[in-house]
Amino acid sequence: MKVAAHPEDLANRQNLLLLIHLRWIAACGQVATILLVHFWLGVRLPLADMLAVVGFLVCVNLVSVWRSRRQKGISSSGLFLELLVDVAALTLQLYLSGGAANPFIFLFLLQLMLGLVLLQAWAVWALVVITSLCFIWLMFSHRDMIMPAGQGEVAFFRLHLQGMFLCFVLAAALLAIFVGRIQRNLRARDAGLAELRQRSAEEEHIVRIGLLASGAAHELGTPLSTQTVILDDWRRAPAFRDDPAMMEELGEMQEQLDRCKAIVSSILTASGEVRGEGAAHTRLSTFINDTVGEWIASRKPAHFSFAGLEGPDCPIVTDMALRQMAFNVLDNALEASPQLVRLRVRNSGQQLEIEVSDAGPGFSGQMLQALGLPYHSTKGRPGSGLGLFLVSNVVRQLGGHLDAYNRAEGGACVRMTLPLTALTFGPPASRDTERRFHGN
Repeated sequence: MKVAAHPEDLANRQNLLLLIHLRWIAACGQVATILLVHFWLGVRLPLADMLAVVGFLVCVNLVSVWRSRRQKGISSSGLFLELLVDVAALTLQLYLSGGAANPFIFLFLLQLMLGLVLLQAWAVWALVVITSLCFIWLMFSHRDMIMPAGQGEVAFFRLHLQGMFLCFVLAAALLAIFVGRIQRNLRARDAGLAELRQRSAEEEHIVRIGLLASGAAHELGTPLSTQTVILDDWRRAPAFRDDPAMMEELGEMQEQLDRCKAIVSSILTASGEVRGEGAAHTRLSTFINDTVGEWIASRKPAHFSFAGLEGPDCPIVTDMALRQMAFNVLDNALEASPQLVRLRVRNSGQQLEIEVSDAGPGFSGQMLQALGLPYHSTKGRPGSGLGLFLVSNVVRQLGGHLDAYNRAEGGACVRMTLPLTALTFGPPASRDTERRFHGN
């Protein structure tokens, strides 16, 4: 199973890609600026040395591209080293072209702004110290620019102002573009972390529910077995055996007891107490038809509409969680609309859509907003509202999503969309779900 990347690692990887793009722009901009100043403005620059620094930046960027594709985790320290490389390259270029007198020295502020939104506090202050030391060093150690013959201080000052303007435009444009993208990456990271915390809380809640259900199932096992023995004795008693009507009622009671025992067994199985029914290989149509047939036999709905599997049939790996997931949604629809329940199952080749609709009053706006959260229900009973909560967790662990809406002609519709690969190669969360999932 492929494990999803941590939101912080994903944000760092995206930010590294942004730094790579920025470095490509910086390399192209440096080449253009060097050639422009040297050949058009006539300022003599050490072309070989400055182009060698650009070549160094290109090599570093190629290594960074390789890291972004091969390395699993990108840390904040890695981003700090990337920025240090850019600071070093900028310092070398300024050393070769006038030092602190070069108007492009203010590009150090661009590196600091990037560090401010990318790095931790210690790394930002380290970057402040390093760039300040580079600035001080460039004040005393640099190669002077050789101005064209015949140009005095006025021409130099005008050229300096033009360079400052270009530096400002370049820094402002890059900050507006890249800092905005970095902020979006950081917001996506924060949203991902919040979702992970929410999932952790929900999974802990499911574990507590599983423990309670397991304990209740154990407690129910003894009285159900006692009632089964009593019913068997009654069937053999002459007073009941010779009364067809009474025997029919006893048979109905036995059927309901068997159903209760099956529910208790499924709860124990889902809680990890019993493992007689693990994951099984079957075909999609067989699983759907068997599940629907079992639900119809146990619930006996007045009007149920199901036309069979739409789309191609295929082999799948299924477990108790998938069956119970379908039962929960169908039970909710039957309780909301005893007069009509519709089921549609469609295989698009890549996704499996299970759609259950009814003719009931539909969902309230509050219910639709709280879809998948525990204890949100219109039934008004203590402990209700867990069905869709557990269904949403199973669907999410399989890599799918759960949707619900009210139909224009009346009634509600719940749609479960699952990636077919999760069923073809076995539900990735089947073992965990088999230990946790249950519900009525």
